[in-house]
Amino acid sequence: MSKKAVLLALLLMAAVATIGTVVVKGYFKGRQEAAQEAARGQPVKPPVRAKVSKDGDAQVSLNDTEQKRIGLKVESPKLKRVQKNTRAYGTVLDLANLTTLNNNMAAAQSQIDGAKAKLAASQPAFERAQTLLKSKTGTQVQVQITEAAYLVDKASVAAAESQVRALAATAVQEWGAVIGKALNEHDPLVTRLTERRDYLLQITLPPGSNVPAPPTASVQLASAATPIEAKLLSPATRTDPKIQGPSYFYLASSDSGVLPGMNLLANLATGEKVDVYVIPPAAIVWWSGRAWVYEHAGDDDFVRRAIHLDGQSDKAGNYLAAIADLPGNDPEIVTTGAQLLLSEEFRSQIEVGGDND
Repeated sequence: MSKKAVLLALLLMAAVATIGTVVVKGYFKGRQEAAQEAARGQPVKPPVRAKVSKDGDAQVSLNDTEQKRIGLKVESPKLKRVQKNTRAYGTVLDLANLTTLNNNMAAAQSQIDGAKAKLAASQPAFERAQTLLKSKTGTQVQVQITEAAYLVDKASVAAAESQVRALAATAVQEWGAVIGKALNEHDPLVTRLTERRDYLLQITLPPGSNVPAPPTASVQLASAATPIEAKLLSPATRTDPKIQGPSYFYLASSDSGVLPGMNLLANLATGEKVDVYVIPPAAIVWWSGRAWVYEHAGDDDFVRRAIHLDGQSDKAGNYLAAIADLPGNDPEIVTTGAQLLLSEEFRSQIEVGGDND
């Protein structure tokens, strides 16, 4: 083979080796790019921030950066000394029977007035007929006629008065001495109740309670941020059959938001003083019909605690929670960002549940 042929063969072998190297590199580079693209297409799983604390409570963990990002603020709740309250249960009464009773008493009183007016005319007529008969200028028939009219009118007055007394006794039996007296004396109290300018609340304590009824009761409505005040009227004439405890009538004004048929939670002051935590509304989250706060349990950990409000709040609208709800010395709670923690808790639960599927 000539030198020219050998050189050509060597050049051809070098070209083939170069092409092979390029093909192999291209193959591996293509696979690497495909793997990177596939990795970019996979969803990035956020870290699971919700878990169960060692005490069995729901817990959310956020690092400093995440806490600053959502504006989380933690404060120690203030202590306040207040009167201890006893929880009671109330109902706004329908006063249709009271209205009917008031109308019947008004009708009976009208009958008395009419019968007395007739008696005021028939009695003198009868007495005059007797005088004329004695002076021999009248007749026995006139005496008999006027006497019959007089006796009928006198009986009508007695019957009307008996009806009023029966209605008054019914009023006392059904509504108590205070309302019964007001009905009998046409007191403005009855007018305010029948015209729904005031509403009558029946508030019942738990069985065995020996708390004397305070002059006012704090009543919580679902539609109101702060409790309303109801004023004591009298002991109730019957207890709530579902509760079987001491029961009282209280008055609430028409602008308080109550309506007949409503069931209410009430708090009656016992006179005893206790310490409570003052919880700002922004610290409260509501879930499953209960109130919760997030307690700072460590640098990154926040535990959800149930608190028992019982409808208590101060004039500023802050809630009052029992000391026992936040055990330990100087607890700290989330005052800004609590709702975001609740959202993060349940979002993490949903994501974990989705992964298990």
